[in-house]
Amino acid sequence: MLDQRNVYLIGPMGSGKTAVGRRLAALLGKQFFDSDAEIEKRTGVDIRFIFEKEGEARFREREREVIADLTALDDVVVATGGGVILDAANRDRLAKTGTVVYLETTIDTLVRRTRVTKTRPLLMTDDPRTVFERLMTVRRPLYESTADLRIETTGRQVRAVATDIQQRLARRVAMPPST
Repeated sequence: MLDQRNVYLIGPMGSGKTAVGRRLAALLGKQFFDSDAEIEKRTGVDIRFIFEKEGEARFREREREVIADLTALDDVVVATGGGVILDAANRDRLAKTGTVVYLETTIDTLVRRTRVTKTRPLLMTDDPRTVFERLMTVRRPLYESTADLRIETTGRQVRAVATDIQQRLARRVAMPPST
């Protein structure tokens, strides 16, 4: 059964999940959450600090806890962290409790959108393009297999992407998938 109450945005860092999520939540009249911001709120430190002091594995544990809590809510739009789909439990929770939307973006766009960031631990390198290429080799198949909808964001404004998602969600409700 397609669950329309919650909408989860997945995709790599820089794909527009937070900006699109905020706009989409406003359009749908739902509450917005950013899973990374929730982790920061709970820990009192930023994601980069968690990566540096506790490592990626502990960050992923914290992320799993936050995703469990957010997927237990109703009528929310959640922008997830780029690596959320690495965990099978996260993928399962997202798939069972809402509509998963993959924001697709080219590597060139990701590099451009994230080039000035100082807060993304995986991009603290001289060669972010290589990092994105490596990450996407692993993550793209997981994004694609988890998503109910795939939306291209390259060269598009936040408002247009959010409106596109809103319209596609409305069509899915009007014409549920055949059984």
